[in-house]
Amino acid sequence: MEETKSYWLESTPATNYPTLDKDISADVAVIGGGLAGITTAWLLKQEGLQVVVLEADRVCQGTTGHSTAKITSQHDLIYATLDKEFGREKAQQYADANETAVKTMADIVEAHKIDCDFQWQPAFVYTEQDKYVEEIEREAEIAKVLGIAAEYVQDPGLPFAVKAALRFDNQAQFHPRKYVLALAQAIPGDGCEIYENTKVVGLEEGTITTISLASGKKVRADRVVLATHFPIHDGLGFYFARMYPERSYILACRTEGKLPQGMFITAESPGRSLRTQPDEEGDLLLVGGEHHKTGAGKGMVHFQNLMKFAEANFTVTDIPHRWSAQDYTTLDNIPFIGKIRKGVDNIFVATGFRKWGISTSTVAGLVIRDMMLWGSSPWQDVFSPQRGLSLKSAGKLISINADVAKELVAGKLAGTEGGEIPRGEAKVISGEGTKVGAYRDEQGKLHLVDITCTHFGCELKWNSAEKTWDCPCHGSRFSADGSIVDGPALKPLGSFPAEHDIDPDII
Repeated sequence: MEETKSYWLESTPATNYPTLDKDISADVAVIGGGLAGITTAWLLKQEGLQVVVLEADRVCQGTTGHSTAKITSQHDLIYATLDKEFGREKAQQYADANETAVKTMADIVEAHKIDCDFQWQPAFVYTEQDKYVEEIEREAEIAKVLGIAAEYVQDPGLPFAVKAALRFDNQAQFHPRKYVLALAQAIPGDGCEIYENTKVVGLEEGTITTISLASGKKVRADRVVLATHFPIHDGLGFYFARMYPERSYILACRTEGKLPQGMFITAESPGRSLRTQPDEEGDLLLVGGEHHKTGAGKGMVHFQNLMKFAEANFTVTDIPHRWSAQDYTTLDNIPFIGKIRKGVDNIFVATGFRKWGISTSTVAGLVIRDMMLWGSSPWQDVFSPQRGLSLKSAGKLISINADVAKELVAGKLAGTEGGEIPRGEAKVISGEGTKVGAYRDEQGKLHLVDITCTHFGCELKWNSAEKTWDCPCHGSRFSADGSIVDGPALKPLGSFPAEHDIDPDII
């Protein structure tokens, strides 16, 4: 298979918003130009606020541009768990928020005539294992009580046998980048602007928040929204300890024969996700899954496993696109949306979407708008970043951070690799008292970087499927030349000349 490339990015034009080259002030600064950031900025502009969006790269080239793009309130089997662990009131808030998000996005598409391949589709959770049948039945019961159009079914219309399935009606799918770019186009003007290639490197809290850019310029804003996937400013919220990163994979397949109608995901692991996407050459089948903790993957094996699944159940003729995504999950599986910490009323955060960031990005925009303008949101309690931990979540907190500590120590002690490095491959080698990540590109050039993560100091691991150095602690990712692919790291890796003090057999 060829290099990874997202269908959403390949089928839409590049953006070209200006880079901020001067000091400015604004009512609101939204940091991050994905779906959460652009939706929030768009909603706030509708209320007459002067909003600036600060995007380190280009609009919608991060997680939104690498998603499965399901607009749904069905987030695996979550409602029965919410009802049991948090109570009926908060389960209702979660359901109402995400159902409203689906409707809000549909209304925006219709009102503004956005051409984004929007289609109403049912969403299914299905299982091939007996042990999940009872869970699906219970989820259907709770979802109905919460007002969701949900139904237990035995045949969801897949080309293979399943034990049971849960169907949510009135759900949808779309082309995420077409949607985001349309919203983005409506933001500039009336004192509002989007700035690309404008990297934020620091934030100073205060009545007026001062945002420092890599260029040395400053942005001063009355209020700030951190919509950067992982918050680039922790603000003593300890977000790094309360979330963990995972990667998942997607194939876009061309097939022969009839495809199932709807959006599908398994109740069990390894996860499998299915949906169709209209294309000029006919419908594509998007096959996703194979999630794992960042830095713990097996390279191309994940794409190969998805390919085997697709070929076993469909007549696959081509796989023109494949890509992966990174998502953060909170300890209790509920996103953090709201004030960054208690006592700070002008900095807001939206993170921890757990692979369901399409609907919850819109929820984030609605919650933050309401809290910012009117002081409260009907859904703020369930998403509050200051909510307490259940016993189950507390246990997870200990486990996850023990893993971080283990990686921090084990990475320092791990050995290095010898021998020549073939083209397109990488090794960890030693040089001048530090570990060096060595990658030889397809032209034969050797790229040497310091593989100590600039965020927390963990040692990075090579991702052979995407040719990146990934952090197993908090999910930062770097390209072979050391530039940042994913945060929370704010600084690139240090690099070395090709003649750095390493084994001559490698060079």
